[in-house]
Amino acid sequence: MIRYIAPILLLLISNIFMTFAWYGHLRFRSQALILVILVSWGIAFFEYCFQVPANRIGYNCYNAVQLKTIQEVITLIVFSFFSVFYLKEQFKWNYLIGFIFIVLAVVFIFKK
Repeated sequence: MIRYIAPILLLLISNIFMTFAWYGHLRFRSQALILVILVSWGIAFFEYCFQVPANRIGYNCYNAVQLKTIQEVITLIVFSFFSVFYLKEQFKWNYLIGFIFIVLAVVFIFKK
């Protein structure tokens, strides 16, 4: 059971780092672009420290398409919370409908 959960937890952690690397600088738009690029690279390093092991470990029990699907779902969940709580953006009903369609895609991808 842990072999199925470990890659998901590692992907969750990596996605938190990556979301901050890709979008965290949006709250600091007055900072120099080169500065936010360098800070983002620094944050992304930690993302890779979790993402690479997640995929390496996960490939023992998931195929590549399943791993990518898990990663995308985690990304959407993490980004939803990030955009609402960090960027203070509104979560709209059409986002929820889009996510429901993505969940349906997950069902088909994991169907035996």
